[in-house]
Amino acid sequence: MKQRPLRQAQDRPFKQVDVFTATPYLGNPLAVVLDGSGLDDAAMQRFARWTNLSETTFLLPPTDPSADYRVRIFTPGGELPFAGHPTLGSCHSWLQAGGKPHAQDLIVQECKVGLIRIRRELGTQLLAFAAPPLLRAAPDPVWLAQVATAVGLKAPQILAAQLLDNGPMWLGLLLNSVETVLQLAPNHLALEKLNAKVGVAAIYPREEAPPLIARANREARAFAHDAPDSITDTPDLEVRAFAAAIGINEDPVTGSLNASLAQWLIAEGHAPERYVASQGVCLGRAGQVHIERDASGQVWVGGESVTCIDGTVTL
Repeated sequence: MKQRPLRQAQDRPFKQVDVFTATPYLGNPLAVVLDGSGLDDAAMQRFARWTNLSETTFLLPPTDPSADYRVRIFTPGGELPFAGHPTLGSCHSWLQAGGKPHAQDLIVQECKVGLIRIRRELGTQLLAFAAPPLLRAAPDPVWLAQVATAVGLKAPQILAAQLLDNGPMWLGLLLNSVETVLQLAPNHLALEKLNAKVGVAAIYPREEAPPLIARANREARAFAHDAPDSITDTPDLEVRAFAAAIGINEDPVTGSLNASLAQWLIAEGHAPERYVASQGVCLGRAGQVHIERDASGQVWVGGESVTCIDGTVTL
């Protein structure tokens, strides 16, 4: 049988950016190949597996004329239809590389889940994406109990639970306190066997937020020497994301999860229409996610991004 000739590798513009932070190395890293033209699925997957980051993205010309660019999003284990921090980090990279959107303050990204609107505040590094439609359902009680045991939770510590699907599917758990969130030490092997991606969250009581933030930072410094000494904005919500089911025991800062949590918690009256979520302190990070539901009911998920590596990659 005649073999296909090997495709000639070429140098492609590349960035590695940190998302949901204005300070390098305190957010969630993302690898961005700014020109993915001519790469097949296997080549993209191979490179994503090699970077070993939670996500690697490849930018392409859009197929929809209303979009500014198209992105494909890969984890080390497979392709995602949508993800939040790759959306913001890819948009940051595209703009920084000279991308010109059709509209000055609104960028339209094409991805597997459809078209995603991203707004930018001129003069700042803050970008925010419009959360895609959310499907919600009650989890199976038996499976929920098994997941709770794997996470290390007792039933009274769970105030509410929902299956959240905005492309990726998460089991969202609203817990009784921020301290409960920060003290969790899940059995990741058990979560992987249960095929459970779990996002946990708790609301900061206003009078408790400052001391609990200080404690979170002390705990973070136990994990990393360069952990943050402080958090820029006082958060309203503390979030953690456990995703051993896709090869990531704990994700530092998770846009898709924060989007679906916001849509759920605001709709049910658990969270205000505008808030800041903190994520990553147990990993020595200081991720901050800005949430806002506008007058039309659209939830926007925002954060800053910073470029850490800028150059080329041979693919």
